[in-house]
Amino acid sequence: MTEWTLLKRLLDAVHHHSTMIGRLWLTVMVIFRLLIVAVATEDLYTDEQEMFVCNTLQPGCSTVCYDTFAPISQPRFWVFHIISVSTPSLCFIIYTWHNLSKQSQNSSQKLGKGQSCDSDSCSIQSHKHLGHSLADVLKDLVPPNLQKKDLVNIVPLKQAQAVLSKCYIFHVCIRTILEIGFVLAQWKLYGFQVPVQFLCTSSPCSQPVDCYVSRPTEKTIFLLFMFCVGVFCIVLNFLELNHLGWKKIRQSLKLRENKSWLFKPLCFYPNQPAVYVGGGTDTILSMCSL
Repeated sequence: MTEWTLLKRLLDAVHHHSTMIGRLWLTVMVIFRLLIVAVATEDLYTDEQEMFVCNTLQPGCSTVCYDTFAPISQPRFWVFHIISVSTPSLCFIIYTWHNLSKQSQNSSQKLGKGQSCDSDSCSIQSHKHLGHSLADVLKDLVPPNLQKKDLVNIVPLKQAQAVLSKCYIFHVCIRTILEIGFVLAQWKLYGFQVPVQFLCTSSPCSQPVDCYVSRPTEKTIFLLFMFCVGVFCIVLNFLELNHLGWKKIRQSLKLRENKSWLFKPLCFYPNQPAVYVGGGTDTILSMCSL
């Protein structure tokens, strides 16, 4: 039960820390991938190997033919696909959770709060950020009555937010690469159709053997459906990268930090006067609006 609670909190955190397109991608992954694989394909592929019938009585021939026909079962491939493309998002959210929790403690001390933090209270403070958006977390990190003279004290916090912005863009790029790789792997392994008949010529079969696949039409429908979902997720990833801005992405991937961070407006609250900072500020603002 604890594992499911932690997983739910992680998925909620991914939802809150994503853009609108990123949230749509998460919805598609959960509904059209996770539920389909977990529920719809359970009965369809249960007897897959048992119903793979070959016209031979030679020992071991049917097993080898099935292994040649399906090196990895389609549901297991899709589960591996889901886990792999979800890993970058979960890694990003764990890193964000840890980083913002640490920055909240440091900023509280630097801004004059001077509160001590033992292990238990720090743990509670850290867990508070999980499931909240970056904009909500910034409200906790930066007080509403921030003055210009306090700007120097929060520069490390701004740098940390710039790093989080880069990490978000980087995780979307990795997710896109994984999506493309798995869609190509699915096409290479299974094609676009599950054949009714499979001709096996593998050893130890002494001669070519005809094998027959159970429910090929239904499996073909699921195969095409998962392929279309994969292509749609790739399109969503590219739309999200376009939403983040290709120019800003190229700038965020540079190793050097822009040190001209003065004289650009930054407003934490609508009713508060803007604080003039710059450099990584544009990145921070875009991150807060995710």
